[in-house]
Amino acid sequence: MTQDTAIATLFEHVASPVDAIAHFRGRLGFEADVSDVHAALADGEPFVLIDTRNDAAWAQGHVPGAVHLPRRDIGLRAASVVPIGTPVVVYCWGPGCNGATRSALEFATLGYPVKEMIGGFEYWVREGFAFDTADGLAQRLPDGLTNVAPAGLTGADATTGAAPSVTTIDTGITCAC
Repeated sequence: MTQDTAIATLFEHVASPVDAIAHFRGRLGFEADVSDVHAALADGEPFVLIDTRNDAAWAQGHVPGAVHLPRRDIGLRAASVVPIGTPVVVYCWGPGCNGATRSALEFATLGYPVKEMIGGFEYWVREGFAFDTADGLAQRLPDGLTNVAPAGLTGADATTGAAPSVTTIDTGITCAC
């Protein structure tokens, strides 16, 4: 196969620029990546971050400030945990898990403005952001494949620039959704 054939096949079915704009603008209405969520938390944007994983996964670690509301409990407990109408961002394990998508759907059916944090807890940790554990705040070095260290995303306090007091760990964190 020549390169020209590969290019022709790749773009044989391509959206018009107008359709592409609508599609990608729409995705941004439904999704936020972990870096954007991290920045929004640091800026004090008004939303509630919901960890939708089960108890075992929550105990392994979670985003600081997140509220634990497992997906199976959203329909029964959401209104008692988050006032109706409050913007919500949900996350689960990571890109290989659709628990956050299911949870976002559940919140949307209950009338909440909701976004899914793509990448989930896995990419929060991989980007080197601090996370809460039973032993306190922990942090891993950024995964070189996420390329966040050059961007200055080191988990430092956005106000003071000081690094958080954390324990760097290298234990396995697994999906138990």
